[in-house]
Amino acid sequence: MTSKTTGSTPPDDLTPEHQAAPEIYKVTAGDITASLKAGVSDFLARPVMSGFFGLFYAVFGCLFVWSMVWLEMIWMIIPAVVGFPLVAPFAAAGLYEMSRRLQKGESFGWSEILTVIAKQSKREMGWMAFVTLFIFWVWMYQVRLWLAIILQDASFSDFEGFLNVVFFTPEGWTFLAIGTCAGAILSAVLFSVTVVAMPMLLERKIDFITAMLTSVRVVTESPVVMLTWAAIISVTTLVSLVPAFLGLIFTLPILGHTTWHLYQRAVQPMEG
Repeated sequence: MTSKTTGSTPPDDLTPEHQAAPEIYKVTAGDITASLKAGVSDFLARPVMSGFFGLFYAVFGCLFVWSMVWLEMIWMIIPAVVGFPLVAPFAAAGLYEMSRRLQKGESFGWSEILTVIAKQSKREMGWMAFVTLFIFWVWMYQVRLWLAIILQDASFSDFEGFLNVVFFTPEGWTFLAIGTCAGAILSAVLFSVTVVAMPMLLERKIDFITAMLTSVRVVTESPVVMLTWAAIISVTTLVSLVPAFLGLIFTLPILGHTTWHLYQRAVQPMEG
């Protein structure tokens, strides 16, 4: 019998089951709207705990940017800030678990959620973290490559100088255009392989390859709606970065909770 205090937990078995990929459903604009409403409801149900994950992500982002300054890698600040949201899906694991329990009407505390998060590193989500961080590394590397190729003759000793070169010179405009296109492609790839894969791996005992392929199938089945959702995530996250990352305290939890509910609408529910 399920404990009323702790509720059910995701499977602890570290060996994923080799099962057929689950059936997927076509996602509509109505599903996005309904998922957003459910995501806001989950945030309001547990605002402190939800906000904690947003705060943790925001603080980590500030430290990440500060490290760029400390290492005197001024030219990497903008790429780091723009690319940083790429790792958000993995950071939202605790939010998925909260939404899962709220959906089942189960009570829970900090220990239950943090325990589930700690277990993910030993399950298939650990491989998904590797995929996420690898794409982020590719993002940072390609930015540095374009900097070397396009802005090789430019000189800037501080952040203001870098901004002047990027925004007020033809070379800088070329760099922004190419970097934006490359970033859009990488973001689309990462979104496609993670949008439902992350919550699926938390809930099910399934291998990460099957989870990624299922995620891609969801996107290709409803490309316009899902890419619109990707654009909403991107714009919302980037706007949240403006006030010293503080907007993420609210937007990251809501987007994380929403992603859980969208996954529930896009993928056939588990049996039992």
